[in-house]
Amino acid sequence: QVQLVESGGGLVQVGGSLRLSCAASGRTFSSYPMGWFRQAPGKERELVAAINWVGRSTYYADAVKGRFTIPRDNTKNTVYLQMNSLKPEDTAVYYCAIGRTRYSAITYRTSDDYDYWGQGTQVTVSS
Repeated sequence: QVQLVESGGGLVQVGGSLRLSCAASGRTFSSYPMGWFRQAPGKERELVAAINWVGRSTYYADAVKGRFTIPRDNTKNTVYLQMNSLKPEDTAVYYCAIGRTRYSAITYRTSDDYDYWGQGTQVTVSS
């Protein structure tokens, strides 16, 4: 069974940094694309960042471009979300997800492209 476990969330001040981790098991992690989504209270879940299976193609939402990065370490079955220059509007529950199709060279941009999700980790940015 596929499991994704996020960690690293918490409370941070405006301008601060956090690194989220997502450890995967139950699937050949290195073969699949990964994504990070977030959902703020009263809002739809949105894609924040995505990375293809080999790690050479990434996508970032406009709201986080230049501040967030999505590295992956296939030797540790882990994908990260490095968040810098955090803003109050980054406050949300963050979820990692694993793509449905392995060996895809593209990054997946919609929720339907992912079939397993983590439990989420809260990120709160205080002003």
